[in-house]
Amino acid sequence: MTTVLIVDDQPLQRLGFRMLLESQDDMAVVGEASNGSEATRMTAELHPDVALMDIRMPGLDGIEATRRIVSSGDRTRVLILTTFDLDEYAYAGLRAGASGFLIKDAQPEELLAGIRAVATGDAVVAPSLTRRLLDTYAERLPTPGPETTPGQDPRLVSLTDREREILTVIGQGWTNTEISARLHLAESTVKTHVSRILAKTGSRDRIQAVILAYDTRLVEPS
Repeated sequence: MTTVLIVDDQPLQRLGFRMLLESQDDMAVVGEASNGSEATRMTAELHPDVALMDIRMPGLDGIEATRRIVSSGDRTRVLILTTFDLDEYAYAGLRAGASGFLIKDAQPEELLAGIRAVATGDAVVAPSLTRRLLDTYAERLPTPGPETTPGQDPRLVSLTDREREILTVIGQGWTNTEISARLHLAESTVKTHVSRILAKTGSRDRIQAVILAYDTRLVEPS
């Protein structure tokens, strides 16, 4: 059973989410919060698997609430859901530690699939945002100095050559299926490599691994 905390300042929006989630046999809504402060407090009390987080709310917004939830070390993963298809929100939310970002006009099945994916440690970004998000992130990286060697970062030292290769293509946006086909590996083997990469680098999920690949220059801006 996946437990979910709904965070949104609009009562009707929360009701709609609750009705959708409670129609699923494998989901349970454990609470509702109308702002970021409530979300932070209720997450600490209820420890939901997923916090379904709005961004624009009175008082503490969803970005700062996400940052506080993630930095607390709680097991809760944050899936940001907003009406605003703007790159800066996606960038800020994922940088704060969110495991996913979807637009509120997503189809119900997309939202449900996103919650399930995030709950199991995967990451979700609306397809329309993925490429732009990576480009936006890359533009904000500092210009490397002459002494900077791509991939030479303490966070990567424990990775095998194969794991480093897979982290690189994860950073380029490849899915497990694409990695399996292009590198001639069984998909189960790819999943094992990805799990080990996340564990060794301390990445919460795939999105954080993408950010790591850019931070360490395994992937260069196009």
